[in-house]
Amino acid sequence: MGISLSYSKSRDLALEITNDAFMKCFDSLKKMNEAPALKPWLRRITVNTAIDYYRKDKRFQNHLEADGETPVFDEVYAPDQLAFEDIIRLLKQLPEDQQLVFNLYEVEGYSHREVAERLEITESSSRVYLTRAKTKLRQLIQQHMKEYAGR
Repeated sequence: MGISLSYSKSRDLALEITNDAFMKCFDSLKKMNEAPALKPWLRRITVNTAIDYYRKDKRFQNHLEADGETPVFDEVYAPDQLAFEDIIRLLKQLPEDQQLVFNLYEVEGYSHREVAERLEITESSSRVYLTRAKTKLRQLIQQHMKEYAGR
């Protein structure tokens, strides 16, 4: 459920993704000769199921291409004062396409090529989504820190 929550905006959608992932897992177990390492295997099924939901929604109809003016590689600065729950809350504020690319690239460790293949977008689109996600996160962190300092 935790993995599903990181790829969806609502708890209901996360529950649906989790249920579908378990159904795929149980269906696949019947066909397997060897038992896989359960945790990483189930994680991969869940991530792929979440990606399938985004493809069905066709959220990536308007692919973005790198225009040469947008810096593609930026480092995200996350202050030590942010709690895990704050970080998750800030990630949930990203547009869905940016959140998905951010999770796949930064959390799951996929390359831009792999992200592009999975989401059926170009590598440059993956880079643009990631850059915009990091820029937006930076703004959200700054805003959060100002609010936190004002308390």
